[in-house]
Amino acid sequence: MNTYETNEPIGMPTVVADPAIERAFIARVYGWMAIALAITGLVATATATDPALIAWILDVPFGLLGIIALQLILVVVLTAAIDGLNAGVATGLFIAYAALTGFTFSTLFYVFTAESIGAVFFITAGTFALVSLYGFITKTDLTRVGNLAFMGLIGILLASLINLFLRSEAIYWIVTYVGVLVFVGLIAAKTQQLRRMAHGLSDNGELRSKASVVGALSLYLSFINLFLYLLRIFGRRK
Repeated sequence: MNTYETNEPIGMPTVVADPAIERAFIARVYGWMAIALAITGLVATATATDPALIAWILDVPFGLLGIIALQLILVVVLTAAIDGLNAGVATGLFIAYAALTGFTFSTLFYVFTAESIGAVFFITAGTFALVSLYGFITKTDLTRVGNLAFMGLIGILLASLINLFLRSEAIYWIVTYVGVLVFVGLIAAKTQQLRRMAHGLSDNGELRSKASVVGALSLYLSFINLFLYLLRIFGRRK
């Protein structure tokens, strides 16, 4: 399974926001992220239980690769061209990305048992909640943690690519455990960045809406990647 991630720069202005604006922004970010995860889960479950759909994904030449390519395009558009999109289009693209991820995740049900997938989801959710809470309340600047985690992300992507040819079990497990650490670090750092981002949003509703979508996408990507690495460790194969 591929690793998806963005490291879009998030501003860290010095202006102190209205606490109500900050709370509303954070609530919107996590709300969109929760909606996206729910869509992914529903689409994955529905697809895995539909023989025609799963057959199309698994049997049609380049079907799965086509979906993954479309996902990457959507991520690039949302992160690189967000300034040129209105909030409604950005939200629609994010929802489309979550649904496409559900299609690709449906294949997990043919590798792992449904029970272990569910268990790992809750492990991921609990880990995410604790780490995100830490990132939200800590007074320590996590910028360096985020930078180190991003460098680690580049490292595991390169190692995963090399291992496609080497097929080394040792590299596979090293990448897996390092991947967990990398995304835990990214979640904490990004949560802190999002809180700081809220300080510069003032009362611009369109800007807040687009920023909340990009923030939700960033946390969503970290969540699903953490889930995939934890599934390698705790998932029960069929």
